[in-house]
Amino acid sequence: MGRLTVLKQIASDLASQFGPDCEIVIHDLKTNDPEHSIVYIENGHVTGRGIGDGPSNAVFDVIRHNNKKGSDPTDEIQDHPGYLMKTSDGKILKCSTSYIRDDDGSLHYVFGINYDITKLTMIESALHSLITPVNKEEKPKEITHSVNDLLDHLIEESVALVGKPVALMNKEDKVTAIQFLNDSGAFLITKSGDKVASFFGISKYTLYSYIDVNK
Repeated sequence: MGRLTVLKQIASDLASQFGPDCEIVIHDLKTNDPEHSIVYIENGHVTGRGIGDGPSNAVFDVIRHNNKKGSDPTDEIQDHPGYLMKTSDGKILKCSTSYIRDDDGSLHYVFGINYDITKLTMIESALHSLITPVNKEEKPKEITHSVNDLLDHLIEESVALVGKPVALMNKEDKVTAIQFLNDSGAFLITKSGDKVASFFGISKYTLYSYIDVNK
């Protein structure tokens, strides 16, 4: 089975897998007419091309290099995956170009994948406006299953706010943490005072005095 037959089979399978927005094109670099290098194409409506049409600028540059006098046919021209192109009618394409060599190392075919991502970029833009918070620095909060879980999370936030473990906190640190809990509504939870006092290693009397500092 020849290389071109195998490439055509792969092209057909890829077009079926990714649908009508995915153009697969094969150029023959050894054709006698380099201006009509396309020998196979799937979903040519993406770029408006068909069999017998010419190469893109990128492919033509390779053909020109290939035909230049003194050029080495085994030059390592690199595959080019995942770059963006734009059609004359405004479509945005995500493209990948692969260079297929004969047994002697010379370039023979160019296998191109051109995926029309225009609609996807519009969806991305719409989704971005929906999921971006007004305050872009705000971190998502965990959804809790009970008020006890909520209190635990608030206590964790108070410790994170201070930036040191309870064992290393001084009075000012604990005042900061407890006032954060008060402002967050932690003490509206039944028996939260007992849990918070125990966590910070202070009495309930001290707890309430910390809440009232500077008030």
